[in-house]
Amino acid sequence: MCDASAAVSLGGGHFVVADDESDVLKVYRRGASQPLNELRLTRYLNSIERKTTVAIAGESDIEGAAAVGDRIYWISSHGRKRDGSMDPQRWRFFATDIDRRAPTPSVMPVAGKPYKSLLIDIATDPRLAFLKVAAELRPEVLGGLSIEGLAATPEGGMLIGFRNPQVDRKAVVLPMLNPADMVDRGAKPKFDEPIFLDLGGRGIRSMERVGNEYLIVAGPYGDAASSKAIPAFAMFRWSGKPQQAPELVRSLDFGSVRTEALFYDADANDLYLLSDDGNEQINGKDCKDKKRPAEEKFFRGRAMGVPK
Repeated sequence: MCDASAAVSLGGGHFVVADDESDVLKVYRRGASQPLNELRLTRYLNSIERKTTVAIAGESDIEGAAAVGDRIYWISSHGRKRDGSMDPQRWRFFATDIDRRAPTPSVMPVAGKPYKSLLIDIATDPRLAFLKVAAELRPEVLGGLSIEGLAATPEGGMLIGFRNPQVDRKAVVLPMLNPADMVDRGAKPKFDEPIFLDLGGRGIRSMERVGNEYLIVAGPYGDAASSKAIPAFAMFRWSGKPQQAPELVRSLDFGSVRTEALFYDADANDLYLLSDDGNEQINGKDCKDKKRPAEEKFFRGRAMGVPK
């Protein structure tokens, strides 16, 4: 894959990663270039496009992941397509379970169904009227809507991190209290009050709870080349308390590496950052070009110590 967009550690140096260009989860071992196994989710997510009478695999645009025990929750962008058209296939919140019975761990979809109405629930909550407005715009224009972060709370809830929009130049975090009920029983989400974080005009690209705090990968709401924030990508530490401001930890500007996914590896006691390399050039064409053979595609990983 090229567009590494969300990942979770599976232990033993293994991790599972999503690609926002396909509905396939792949398990890798750190330092190895080939996936060890994969889970195809097209039918489970019902992400199928029809061209006349031909059905082809679509994409749910998976952008965030967070683990609660041996269950991993995944969330798609919930944004419009680049051309501004609405795409309900991008309205997915779902879960997989980790299977540790084999030497190489794998993931499998839970018995419950993917939740497909999250954006509608957001739009009908009076506290979230600003997100309803944002959902009418393309994801990478000022004020558009795009979800890219997901992190678990100690109570088993989820924090949804928005790349876009921002409110008074602050990033939006939406607490969702009942993810298990949503996936297992189709229950409506229960939202707490939205939280607004000052990330220097950046949006949220990835979130991870490490111990009693959160680490946030922050980046521009649009293209990095047009970012007004310097550095364009940065890491912040946050206590998780709405009244406390996040703290800038360090720059994440690593040349062409664009950090889009972050996970904590408890065995190595470090962080692993993954790059979205979809626009990297191979023989003059984007890595993510759908005509490119899978064996030519790549993404990059970078290890980093946990900030003190």
